[in-house]
Parts: sequence; C-alpha cells; structure tokens
Amino acid sequence: MEEEPIIKLNLLGFLCPIPVHETRRAMDNCGPGQMLEIVCDDPETLHDIPALCDRLGAEIRSVAEDSGEIRFLIRASKDN
Repeated sequence: MEEEPIIKLNLLGFLCPIPVHETRRAMDNCGPGQMLEIVCDDPETLHDIPALCDRLGAEIRSVAEDSGEIRFLIRASKDN
C-alpha cells in the first residue's frame, strides 16, 4: 500500500527555478522521513528534482508522467 504524502505541492504552470525552490523549501520545513508529493509540468524538473534529492539525501519513491504532468513522491532525509 502506498503511503499518503504529508506535504503536497501543486506547482503546475511554474517554470524553473520555482519548482525546485519550492520543493527545497518544503523539504526544509518537513520532519525527518516525511513524504512529499510534488506535481509539476516543467520538463526540467525530471532532471532538477532528482539532483536536489541527491544533494539533500532524500529518496525519490516514484516518478510518474501523464499528459505532461509529472508527479514525484519523495521521502525527506531521515537527517532532516
């Protein structure tokens, strides 16, 4: 069973650098190991958000793309 995200961000219509900046802000404000759901439509996020997660030690649980919308499920770093 998939875990319910604690923090949900709808970043549809925003272009770089806003999706990465808002994702970073959300990760900075969530507790260790909390789940985040990020929905965006900027194709650059397919590279930028995984790079951000790698730098912060967060785990990308899934990435799904449907009709131009990209949905990331991310578990924040346990050291957050």
